[in-house]
Amino acid sequence: MTNPRPTDTSAALWLWRHPAAQGAHGRCIGRTDLAVDPRKAKRLAHRIRHTARREALPQRVHVSPLRRARAVGRWLSRWGWHCQVDARLAECDFGSWDGRPWAEIAWHEVTAWEADLLRHRPGAGEPLHQVMARARAWALSAASDGQLVLAVTHGGVISALRLQLAHAAAMCASTWPAAPRHGSLTRLTIQP
Repeated sequence: MTNPRPTDTSAALWLWRHPAAQGAHGRCIGRTDLAVDPRKAKRLAHRIRHTARREALPQRVHVSPLRRARAVGRWLSRWGWHCQVDARLAECDFGSWDGRPWAEIAWHEVTAWEADLLRHRPGAGEPLHQVMARARAWALSAASDGQLVLAVTHGGVISALRLQLAHAAAMCASTWPAAPRHGSLTRLTIQP
Protein backbone atom coordinates (compact mmCIF):
# COMPACT_ATOMS: atom_id res chain seq x y z
CA MET A 1 0.00 0.00 0.00
CA THR A 2 1.24 3.50 -0.73
CA ASN A 3 1.98 5.94 2.04
CA PRO A 4 -1.31 7.71 2.91
CA ARG A 5 0.49 10.88 3.91
CA PRO A 6 1.22 13.33 1.10
CA THR A 7 4.85 14.07 0.38
CA ASP A 8 4.35 17.49 -1.25
CA THR A 9 2.15 20.42 -0.20
CA SER A 10 -1.03 18.41 -0.72
CA ALA A 11 -3.08 16.88 2.08
CA ALA A 12 -5.07 13.67 2.16
CA LEU A 13 -8.76 13.51 3.02
CA TRP A 14 -10.15 10.15 4.13
CA LEU A 15 -13.93 10.45 4.05
CA TRP A 16 -16.31 7.78 5.32
CA ARG A 17 -19.95 7.92 4.34
CA HIS A 18 -22.23 7.47 7.34
CA PRO A 19 -24.18 4.22 7.85
CA ALA A 20 -27.58 3.97 6.14
CA ALA A 21 -30.21 5.99 7.97
CA GLN A 22 -33.34 4.37 9.33
CA GLY A 23 -36.45 5.21 7.29
CA ALA A 24 -34.57 6.74 4.34
CA HIS A 25 -35.51 4.23 1.64
CA GLY A 26 -37.36 5.86 -1.26
CA ARG A 27 -37.19 9.34 0.27
CA CYS A 28 -35.26 12.50 -0.55
CA ILE A 29 -32.98 12.78 2.46
CA GLY A 30 -30.72 15.77 2.91
CA ARG A 31 -30.97 17.64 6.20
CA THR A 32 -33.75 15.40 7.47
CA ASP A 33 -32.07 14.21 10.67
CA LEU A 34 -32.73 10.49 10.67
CA ALA A 35 -31.18 8.12 13.17
CA VAL A 36 -28.99 5.12 12.37
CA ASP A 37 -29.00 1.70 13.94
CA PRO A 38 -26.58 2.07 16.89
CA ARG A 39 -24.91 -1.23 15.95
CA LYS A 40 -24.14 0.08 12.45
CA ALA A 41 -22.71 3.30 13.89
CA LYS A 42 -20.51 1.31 16.27
CA ARG A 43 -19.45 -1.06 13.46
CA LEU A 44 -18.30 1.87 11.29
CA ALA A 45 -16.53 3.47 14.25
CA HIS A 46 -14.68 0.16 14.80
CA ARG A 47 -13.60 0.10 11.13
CA ILE A 48 -12.36 3.69 11.35
CA ARG A 49 -10.47 2.94 14.58
CA HIS A 50 -8.97 -0.23 13.09
CA THR A 51 -7.87 1.63 9.94
CA ALA A 52 -6.33 4.39 12.06
CA ARG A 53 -4.35 1.88 14.14
CA ARG A 54 -3.17 -0.06 11.09
CA GLU A 55 -2.10 3.08 9.21
CA ALA A 56 -0.84 5.01 12.28
CA LEU A 57 -3.36 7.81 11.64
CA PRO A 58 -4.30 10.57 14.04
CA GLN A 59 -7.17 9.84 16.44
CA ARG A 60 -8.99 12.92 15.26
CA VAL A 61 -12.17 12.95 13.19
CA HIS A 62 -14.48 15.61 11.75
CA VAL A 63 -18.20 14.75 11.58
CA SER A 64 -21.38 16.20 10.17
CA PRO A 65 -23.83 17.50 12.78
CA LEU A 66 -26.56 15.17 11.48
CA ARG A 67 -27.25 12.12 13.67
CA ARG A 68 -26.32 9.57 11.03
CA ALA A 69 -22.71 10.84 11.08
CA ARG A 70 -22.56 12.18 14.63
CA ALA A 71 -23.46 8.73 16.05
CA VAL A 72 -20.18 7.36 14.65
CA GLY A 73 -18.27 10.28 16.15
CA ARG A 74 -19.82 9.63 19.57
CA TRP A 75 -18.42 6.08 19.55
CA LEU A 76 -14.98 7.33 18.57
CA SER A 77 -15.14 9.98 21.32
CA ARG A 78 -15.92 7.25 23.87
CA TRP A 79 -12.71 5.56 22.78
CA GLY A 80 -10.59 8.66 23.35
CA TRP A 81 -10.72 10.27 19.92
CA HIS A 82 -11.02 14.01 19.38
CA CYS A 83 -14.31 14.50 17.48
CA GLN A 84 -15.02 17.85 15.85
CA VAL A 85 -18.56 18.52 14.62
CA ASP A 86 -18.60 20.81 11.57
CA ALA A 87 -21.80 22.09 9.92
CA ARG A 88 -19.99 22.37 6.58
CA LEU A 89 -20.02 18.56 6.41
CA ALA A 90 -23.85 18.38 6.50
CA GLU A 91 -25.76 16.99 3.55
CA CYS A 92 -27.46 19.26 1.01
CA ASP A 93 -30.60 21.04 2.18
CA PHE A 94 -33.35 19.95 -0.20
CA GLY A 95 -35.87 22.47 1.17
CA SER A 96 -39.49 21.32 0.72
CA TRP A 97 -38.30 18.07 -0.90
CA ASP A 98 -36.41 17.02 2.21
CA GLY A 99 -37.87 13.93 3.86
CA ARG A 100 -40.55 13.42 1.21
CA PRO A 101 -40.90 10.27 -0.88
CA TRP A 102 -39.33 10.81 -4.32
CA ALA A 103 -42.63 9.64 -5.85
CA GLU A 104 -44.36 12.71 -4.36
CA ILE A 105 -41.94 15.22 -5.87
CA ALA A 106 -43.20 16.58 -9.20
CA TRP A 107 -41.07 15.25 -12.06
CA HIS A 108 -40.89 18.70 -13.73
CA GLU A 109 -39.19 20.00 -10.55
CA VAL A 110 -36.57 17.25 -10.73
CA THR A 111 -35.92 17.89 -14.44
CA ALA A 112 -35.58 21.64 -13.75
CA TRP A 113 -32.88 20.79 -11.21
CA GLU A 114 -31.15 18.44 -13.65
CA ALA A 115 -31.18 21.18 -16.32
CA ASP A 116 -29.33 23.62 -14.04
CA LEU A 117 -27.68 21.30 -11.54
CA LEU A 118 -25.34 23.82 -9.94
CA ARG A 119 -27.61 26.84 -9.51
CA HIS A 120 -31.12 25.43 -9.20
CA ARG A 121 -32.45 25.27 -5.64
CA PRO A 122 -34.13 21.86 -5.28
CA GLY A 123 -37.28 22.34 -3.20
CA ALA A 124 -36.17 25.99 -2.73
CA GLY A 125 -33.28 24.59 -0.70
CA GLU A 126 -29.54 24.76 -1.23
CA PRO A 127 -28.03 24.87 -4.73
CA LEU A 128 -25.18 22.44 -5.37
CA HIS A 129 -22.68 25.24 -6.00
CA GLN A 130 -23.17 26.19 -2.33
CA VAL A 131 -22.69 22.59 -1.20
CA MET A 132 -19.49 22.49 -3.23
CA ALA A 133 -18.26 25.81 -1.82
CA ARG A 134 -18.81 24.85 1.81
CA ALA A 135 -17.33 21.36 1.30
CA ARG A 136 -14.23 22.90 -0.27
CA ALA A 137 -14.00 25.53 2.49
CA TRP A 138 -14.11 22.75 5.09
CA ALA A 139 -11.49 20.69 3.25
CA LEU A 140 -9.10 23.62 2.88
CA SER A 141 -9.38 24.64 6.53
CA ALA A 142 -9.20 21.07 7.86
CA ALA A 143 -6.16 20.28 5.70
CA SER A 144 -4.41 23.63 6.21
CA ASP A 145 -1.61 22.07 8.25
CA GLY A 146 -0.92 19.45 5.58
CA GLN A 147 -1.93 16.58 7.87
CA LEU A 148 -4.18 13.72 6.89
CA VAL A 149 -7.83 14.49 7.71
CA LEU A 150 -10.46 11.91 8.67
CA ALA A 151 -14.18 12.66 8.42
CA VAL A 152 -17.61 11.05 8.58
CA THR A 153 -19.97 12.84 6.22
CA HIS A 154 -22.59 12.36 3.49
CA GLY A 155 -22.73 11.15 -0.09
CA GLY A 156 -23.48 14.61 -1.47
CA VAL A 157 -20.49 16.20 0.26
CA ILE A 158 -18.15 13.41 -0.84
CA SER A 159 -19.42 13.60 -4.44
CA ALA A 160 -19.04 17.40 -4.44
CA LEU A 161 -15.42 17.14 -3.31
CA ARG A 162 -14.63 14.31 -5.73
CA LEU A 163 -15.94 16.31 -8.66
CA GLN A 164 -14.11 19.49 -7.68
CA LEU A 165 -10.81 17.77 -7.02
CA ALA A 166 -11.06 15.99 -10.37
CA HIS A 167 -11.23 19.48 -11.93
CA ALA A 168 -14.25 18.49 -13.99
CA ALA A 169 -14.80 20.95 -16.81
CA ALA A 170 -18.55 20.45 -17.08
CA MET A 171 -20.76 19.77 -14.12
CA CYS A 172 -24.18 18.45 -15.00
CA ALA A 173 -26.53 15.71 -13.86
CA SER A 174 -24.89 13.14 -16.15
CA THR A 175 -21.38 13.81 -14.79
CA TRP A 176 -22.29 14.11 -11.11
CA PRO A 177 -20.57 11.16 -9.36
CA ALA A 178 -22.67 8.46 -7.76
CA ALA A 179 -22.67 8.56 -3.98
CA PRO A 180 -20.33 6.05 -2.35
CA ARG A 181 -21.83 3.11 -0.49
CA HIS A 182 -22.87 3.70 3.11
CA GLY A 183 -19.96 3.05 5.44
CA SER A 184 -17.38 3.12 2.65
CA LEU A 185 -14.12 5.08 2.56
CA THR A 186 -13.22 7.61 -0.14
CA ARG A 187 -9.64 8.90 -0.28
CA LEU A 188 -8.97 12.28 -1.85
CA THR A 189 -6.02 14.65 -2.11
CA ILE A 190 -6.34 18.43 -1.89
CA GLN A 191 -3.88 21.28 -2.37
CA PRO A 192 -4.14 23.60 0.69
